[in-house]
Amino acid sequence: MTTVTTDLQPRMNHPAMIDPEVMPALQGVGAAVGRGDVPDRTIDLVNMRASQINGCGVCLVGEVRGAKKKGETDDRLAAVAGWRDAPFYTPAERAALALAEAVTRLSDRSDPVPDAVWDEAAAHYGEAQLATLVLAIANINLWNRLNVATRQIAGAYEW
Repeated sequence: MTTVTTDLQPRMNHPAMIDPEVMPALQGVGAAVGRGDVPDRTIDLVNMRASQINGCGVCLVGEVRGAKKKGETDDRLAAVAGWRDAPFYTPAERAALALAEAVTRLSDRSDPVPDAVWDEAAAHYGEAQLATLVLAIANINLWNRLNVATRQIAGAYEW
């Protein structure tokens, strides 16, 4: 594990750890997503892409560490931000990544999740799988927002 000493300090303790009812509820959503019928590799990629967009170092470090433990390759991890120009992803993963970008960037366009993006994802995933993907994207965006708003420190948590 890489350790860097800095003067970075979070603004506060993690919000999900302050109220004892919140963390189990949030972890429950993550566990439910994990039981969905979408490959872990795809969920990891989606989580990484949303976390890159949102600038959440905490989630990026955690996702990369978790994906590597599951056997993900360095090339695939390194190229997530440039997935459109990298040959390492399946058509289904590409559709999931496009969906993740659209759902994460809701305010970037007048049609936040265009039919073409949705239809491409629906061509690869059934309704239950799409539900899992949308829930996964919403969940990682929630974690990103909690971490970024309170300036949680990347690498400070053990994964």
